Amino acid sequence: SKFVKQVSQECCSAEAGSVIIISSGFAETGQVGEILQKEIALLFDQNKIPLVGPNCLGVINPTVKLNASFSPDTPQQGKIAFLSQSGALIDSVIDYSLLENLGFSLMVSYGNEAGMLLNDFLKIANNDKNTKVIVIYAEEIKNGREFIQIASEITKQKPIIILKGGKTPEGKKAVQSHTAAMAGEAKIYSAAFKKAGVIEVETIEDLFLASQTLVNYSRADLGDLGELPRGLTSGWAILTNGGAVGVSMVDWCSRLGVELAEIASQNNPWDILGDADSEKYQTALAALLKQKEISGVIFCQTLQTMTDPLQNAKIIIEAQKQYPQKPILPLFLGGVKTKKGVDLLKQAGLGCFQEPRDAALAASLLNKHL
Repeated sequence: SKFVKQVSQECCSAEAGSVIIISSGFAETGQVGEILQKEIALLFDQNKIPLVGPNCLGVINPTVKLNASFSPDTPQQGKIAFLSQSGALIDSVIDYSLLENLGFSLMVSYGNEAGMLLNDFLKIANNDKNTKVIVIYAEEIKNGREFIQIASEITKQKPIIILKGGKTPEGKKAVQSHTAAMAGEAKIYSAAFKKAGVIEVETIEDLFLASQTLVNYSRADLGDLGELPRGLTSGWAILTNGGAVGVSMVDWCSRLGVELAEIASQNNPWDILGDADSEKYQTALAALLKQKEISGVIFCQTLQTMTDPLQNAKIIIEAQKQYPQKPILPLFLGGVKTKKGVDLLKQAGLGCFQEPRDAALAASLLNKHL
């Protein structure tokens, strides 16, 4: 950090178009660092040069193959904009995304926000035609009133999902030494998020489960899968070949407020039993999707002797093409033997869940934000 002021002056003399300061050692370290940060921020402000950071990872835009960060990898192109106060979290997410085939339209680590703020990047993501869902990790939100105004307008068109750090007393102390942010009261933040239509989650896993679900089923360019309408007005059906999974799905749907539909001549969940082959699954799925009272189907598969995960995946993909207005959420329990089916579903842009709770959370999100 001790070299940054001199280099900043050189950047101003060179009339740089913009500047990213990845160095730490500023406001997050105490008063001396805070003074230095203010001096540098003022310098760039006077020269009308946009500043990102300091204490950040940088900016990545896979769409134009830009990696202006110190991340060792670049994620694949996608439709999620990830705005994070933490740089290390972005690094880990990139590594995870390369494994899970998760793509991004934009990644910004904004650090201490001495120059550009989260609100500025929200506007950029909103105006980006490649971005369908905006994901945020934040420890503090500066200018909260403006955030609510901006987010309220964005969420009418694009979902915003947020994970708020520093919600406990201990977490607040950790935040102060991380990015010099004041974490604020968790209840106040949660109320503001709800008012703005922002989806708040509690874990990093849910942050990306939610974003990928909304990308898969809310996008305007579903291609061969058609386009899903906004707003699901009726209930969900659960189709399963295992009674225990069906019971667990009902429990999680109840906890997360997912309404179950009345199925003609059948119980919901509809258990087609452990000897169900792919033909039986196909017949049952078609029967459910034809019913007006059903807005979507949670397709549960356990591994039995007659189970064919790859063929079941093909059945789901074809059914989704025939009924693009009714989302089908696959829940494939298992590991090695289900992998080919899971991979095929992901390649088709449908995704696949391995936990009943995750499938119920996806259904809940689609009910509220599709």
